[in-house]
Amino acid sequence: MIYHVKELQFNARVSKPDPRFARLLLEQFGGGNGELKAAMQYFVQSFACKNTYPDKYDMLMDIAMEELSHLEIVGATIQMLLTGINGELKDAADSAEINEMMKGKATKEDFIQEATINPQFGVLSGGSPLLTDSNGVPWTGAYVNANGDPTVDLRSNIAAESRAKIVYEYLLKFTDDPYVKETLIFLMTREVTHFQQFEAALDTIQPNFPPGILQSNPDYSNLYYNLSKGEDVRGPWNEGKSTRLKETWEYVENPLEQVTETCGLTKMKDKKTERPKNKVKEMDEKLSKERSKEVKDANPPKDQQWTNYNI
Repeated sequence: MIYHVKELQFNARVSKPDPRFARLLLEQFGGGNGELKAAMQYFVQSFACKNTYPDKYDMLMDIAMEELSHLEIVGATIQMLLTGINGELKDAADSAEINEMMKGKATKEDFIQEATINPQFGVLSGGSPLLTDSNGVPWTGAYVNANGDPTVDLRSNIAAESRAKIVYEYLLKFTDDPYVKETLIFLMTREVTHFQQFEAALDTIQPNFPPGILQSNPDYSNLYYNLSKGEDVRGPWNEGKSTRLKETWEYVENPLEQVTETCGLTKMKDKKTERPKNKVKEMDEKLSKERSKEVKDANPPKDQQWTNYNI
């Protein structure tokens, strides 16, 4: 059950209408890194966690609902920025509020041209937000990433919060309205908060690397291929030990030669690694059994109900 409270989480305000910035802000309303994408992503991901990871279910649902509240804040801000466009555009341009915005420096036609920099505001939405990005591309469920494994989904969420934050950073450069900036800074800050929450939640699932269950094949996991011409650059991504598996990087100077000699890597010579294959197989089997049992135990095969009402 979702209950709507009419008061906004943050007191969104604008100093004056600004249709041009309203168009840019649509990116966080119906864009690929926007608030609706985040809300739906966490909402969808939560279902797989309901019984197996009830603590993650609670967190994902809470954050999904907060993202919906952020969508409301963004939509309200866009609506205020579009003040004066509603109704018949030429009549709206005669209003005192719009005249004040123009400060006598533009004609009615100039303002209409400016207001309809996104024509959909005038010809489709009547001066209200649309579920599109800043270029009018409709929102799509393809933006949502949900793989049914929390070690994968939580990493997707960390990345999603990072992208949303940087969009707010970019948006801040395109408005001088102090009230709008306050709202954008609030929304940007909550992306940082959620990043940390997802990071902390991921850390409570151990082991969580590599993502999923299977450990990866030691024959290929430490190879770095030199696949570009020019100066060879070395760093911790191709020398020393890898960050998580702690394997020594093998720098393949001539990838074509290696691939040819090994019949497309199918006849690799046995090599000593920090993760012997028999050990990896044992880890795969052990973790597979643990996760499988965890899911099966938490999800009865029959007579299920989503909520216990304790009547």
